[in-house]
Amino acid sequence: MKNLILIIILSILVICTSQATAKADEINSLYRIFVDGKYGFIDKTGKIVIEPNLEFAWKFKDGMAVIKKNGKYGYIDIAGKIAINPQFTNAYDFSDGLALAKNNGQLFYIDKSGKTVINLKFDDGDIFTEGLALFMDGFKYGYIDRTGKVVIKSQYFNAGVFSEGLAYAAIEGKFGYIDKTGKVIIKSQYDEAGDFSENLGVVKTSGKWGYIDKTGKYIINPQFDDAYNFSEGLATVKTDKQFGYIDKTGKFIIEPQFDDAWKFAEGMAAVKVDGKWGFIDKTGKLVIQPKFEQIERFTDGFALIKINGKWGYIDKTGKYIWEPTK
Repeated sequence: MKNLILIIILSILVICTSQATAKADEINSLYRIFVDGKYGFIDKTGKIVIEPNLEFAWKFKDGMAVIKKNGKYGYIDIAGKIAINPQFTNAYDFSDGLALAKNNGQLFYIDKSGKTVINLKFDDGDIFTEGLALFMDGFKYGYIDRTGKVVIKSQYFNAGVFSEGLAYAAIEGKFGYIDKTGKVIIKSQYDEAGDFSENLGVVKTSGKWGYIDKTGKYIINPQFDDAYNFSEGLATVKTDKQFGYIDKTGKFIIEPQFDDAWKFAEGMAAVKVDGKWGFIDKTGKLVIQPKFEQIERFTDGFALIKINGKWGYIDKTGKYIWEPTK
């Protein structure tokens, strides 16, 4: 009984700690801005946290953002502090706690302290997902683990990152899916393939896209001219030159009517109408009218937009939290 009480208490503490961390992350979320050709960051209130004096900045991934200063790349954390001093000739997003960086032609993975943990001995690498990273050796792809050990030898002519335990991989011109040991789970039979998302993988055969489950069984038969991963229960598909959204039975929830469309994020999706971008909700209603030249998905309630050649941020009502600047 005492053990049970202790477990309950510990569980509550873990939940509270997680919630506190999530809230702290939310409070400290920063958004890059572009002013007079330089990058900086603002917080959720629109207050400048890092003055626009950076040569380059990218959005946050895994709690870190790539920045460039004095010709070198480094990283800041979500509090806006320099976490890894600019020192690399190139640097990429953090994922699973590691990031690929480059100096003097050498690729290597660093941790969040900036320490090199893997010296990559191959031509190219990719982000870590689910404990493995894709690498390219010559013209073939394989996978390494977090120690740099090759766990799946380079043998594929095309391959993707792991998602939901599987990765697409191509041998002899056809795509299938492998697990983290390299075992073929779904045999090579598709002309193209994408990541699994919400337990469905998107595949192309005979010129049409459809969706399969993790046994390779078709859940939605190939019928679309283009198709993308499921997100928040819906997937973007293209038919007759127009984009719409389907559910997991293949039924159209939002009929094809857009010139272009992105996946749902935080209940909203970016769509293009007559050359301009706006946002819809899950009923297909335009909640932010199409007037933007470029746009990004909503993150923590805000979306980056471009209008009249200037970049700004809007909230879900379309109100500016950062007036467009150039």
